[in-house]
Amino acid sequence: MTDDAKIVATLSKITTATITTILLKKGLRNVWIRGTRPIRAGQPRLVGRAFTLRFVPAREDLATPESWSSPKSTRAAIEAMPAGCIAVVDAMGVTDAGIFGDILCARMAQKGVAALITDGVVRDMAGVLATGLPVWCQGAAAPPSVAGLTFVNWQEPIACGGVAVYPNDVIVVDDDGAVLIPAALVDEVVALGPEQEQLEAWIMQEVEAGASLPGLYPPNAENKARYEASKGR
Repeated sequence: MTDDAKIVATLSKITTATITTILLKKGLRNVWIRGTRPIRAGQPRLVGRAFTLRFVPAREDLATPESWSSPKSTRAAIEAMPAGCIAVVDAMGVTDAGIFGDILCARMAQKGVAALITDGVVRDMAGVLATGLPVWCQGAAAPPSVAGLTFVNWQEPIACGGVAVYPNDVIVVDDDGAVLIPAALVDEVVALGPEQEQLEAWIMQEVEAGASLPGLYPPNAENKARYEASKGR
């Protein structure tokens, strides 16, 4: 099994677009997490193991400010996050209650969490930006999470942006959004990703030189041979 340092080093150079193509060839179509957009331009491509958190609809007896002090709270979940993980939060696509604000994001940044990914929104946007924590979400809302959501647990399977996410799946996120790699397929993607990127770079060079697309993208046998020959130069 590939160690996490190599996974991060390799996949941080592979676009999410390329990863979705590789997974499509493996039969996986539903891996792009909907509703995850970067809160600032220029956030780096990041790679990490998924640390999952799950909300359900708000229920008035449970979703209260007092629940924030519960042993099963977002605060406790953040303390359980290991450095380098990517927090993936199932907010059911709710956009009128912010799951985390500046204080929680500051603690995540302090703990070395790589990024926060959610199909919901954050609050205290200016403060969240100031923490430097990379975040992909649907935007911002002033009300707190308990105005629309009940936090229930962490490190269990969730549905985020219509994608099934299990703890320790690998997440890669860049300007195109967040893509999930099932844990069992990580080694294959790590092996195939660099070659796919190299092939597409060669195809782009051919296009820039005036080549037409049929037989080039995807390459036919002749162009595959030309590509293989180019690698020996």
